[in-house]
Amino acid sequence: MDNTTQLKAKAKVSIIKYLMIFVGVSGCFSVLFGAWLAHAGQTLPVNVQLSLRTALQYQLFHTLALLAALTWAITRLSVKAPSKILLAACIGFFVGILCFSGSIYMKTFFSFPFIGKLTPFGGISLAVAWLLLSIEGKNNL
Repeated sequence: MDNTTQLKAKAKVSIIKYLMIFVGVSGCFSVLFGAWLAHAGQTLPVNVQLSLRTALQYQLFHTLALLAALTWAITRLSVKAPSKILLAACIGFFVGILCFSGSIYMKTFFSFPFIGKLTPFGGISLAVAWLLLSIEGKNNL
């Protein structure tokens, strides 16, 4: 393996490592925020509760999807480096969670209405990540 190939492989491993850390933090936040929303959040207006529940639900589901995609990538490490498509799907889930759920949280709690413009971008990132997983499955299974 030449130096360029080794550097690319190390970069992919680093990306996987940091995304796995994000999965742990996002999963923890989902549980804690869900508990808060179920109890203390009941004092919020109903429309705000519904918006936050949607953000939380999307965050939790896509955190699990990211975990599954990362597990797939990690299992490929023993054979060869994960494909660019699989890593792009993982990054798509990461960006989607931050932009979709994160923008809803920021807009709701910090009155940053302009940040709501990121929500559709986050939704598109999540959808593209799912499509990339289907392409990865078609190409490599």
